[in-house]
Amino acid sequence: MFPKLPIKMRMPNKQKGSALVLAIFIIVVMTLLGSALVRMIGANAETIAYEVIGTRAYQAAQAGAQRKLSEVFPLLPNNGLCLGGVEYDFSTIEGLENCKAVNVDCSEDATVDEIVYYTITSTGQCSVAGVFTSRQIEIKARSL
Repeated sequence: MFPKLPIKMRMPNKQKGSALVLAIFIIVVMTLLGSALVRMIGANAETIAYEVIGTRAYQAAQAGAQRKLSEVFPLLPNNGLCLGGVEYDFSTIEGLENCKAVNVDCSEDATVDEIVYYTITSTGQCSVAGVFTSRQIEIKARSL
């Protein structure tokens, strides 16, 4: 009844090179994502380094305060010294290289019923590869 028409099985020639455009687009997007990821990893590594140096400065301040406490409250039964403005260098101690406790200060606040109250302030400082950090702590103590 109806004549059969020949069917062409080929795609039109208009789509040549579309895979190349798609591949270039994917390469550009992946490059942008990769560079953003590298930048984020670098920022995270720098943040961790600052955190480690800050922790070392805190530990130096804590060590300076503890050392001053051992001077104020000695083990032997004699009067301790509550002197201010002392500096302790911890650069020879493993883990506290390039760190020191500065301005380790001790002050007698009050005496109530023969009990003396003290305030010890210590500032820890660390400097590593041009990065300088400082942490300060304050300890309240009393005699027995």
